[in-house]
Amino acid sequence: MEYQIFTGKTVDDAVTNALVKFETTSDNIEFEILEKGSNGFLGMGSKPAKIQARIKEKEISSKSIEDTTVEFLGKVFEAMNLTVKVNVVISAEEVNVDLIGDEMGILIGKRGQTLDSLQYLLSLVINKNTDNYLRVKLDTENYRERRKETLENLAKNIAFKVKRTKRPVALEPMNPYERRIIHSALQNDRYVTTKSEGEEPYRHVVVVLKKNY
Repeated sequence: MEYQIFTGKTVDDAVTNALVKFETTSDNIEFEILEKGSNGFLGMGSKPAKIQARIKEKEISSKSIEDTTVEFLGKVFEAMNLTVKVNVVISAEEVNVDLIGDEMGILIGKRGQTLDSLQYLLSLVINKNTDNYLRVKLDTENYRERRKETLENLAKNIAFKVKRTKRPVALEPMNPYERRIIHSALQNDRYVTTKSEGEEPYRHVVVVLKKNY
C-alpha cells in the first residue's frame, strides 16, 4: 500500500486522522513525520504537522482468509435462517466482502448498524491469528456507496440551514467513518465548519458558522 499524506495541528492529530481514514488502530500503521508543525508567534505563522502513513504490509494466505470468511458468515446466516451468497475479494491490505441474496435489508439494519456489527465481528475473526491488521469491508446491494451519497447530501442541506439561521446544528450520532464523510463533504465550505462532540457511541458532528461570517 502506498503512503498517504495526513496533516493536523500536531503529529498526534495527523496520526489520528490517518487512523480514521484507514479505520484501524495505531499498532497497524507505519508512518514518517514530514513536518512537526509549529504554533507560530501569537498564533500567526503557525504550520500544521504533516506525516505520511500507510497500513503495515504482510504476507497473507488468501485461501485461508476466504475460507474463514465464508465459514463464519455461513454460520451466522444459518442461525438467521437466511440464504446468502458470499463473494470475497482479498488484496494486500483489505478484505472486501459482498453479500448477495433476498431480504438484505435485515442484514443492513437501521442506518447500517447490523451490517457494521457484522463487519466488526468478521474483522475480529479474520485478524485473530494474523501478525498485522487487515481492513475488512462488508457490503450488500451497494449500501456503503448509497449511504455515503446520503450523508454528503445531508451535510450540504445542514450547511445551508446553518447559513440561513446562523445557528449550529448537531447531527445524529455516527460511527467514525460516517463522521469522516460529513467532515470531508464540508471541509472546503467557505461559510461553515464541522467538529465532533460527545463520547462513543453518542459522538456526533456539529455544523457551525465560521467566525468570520
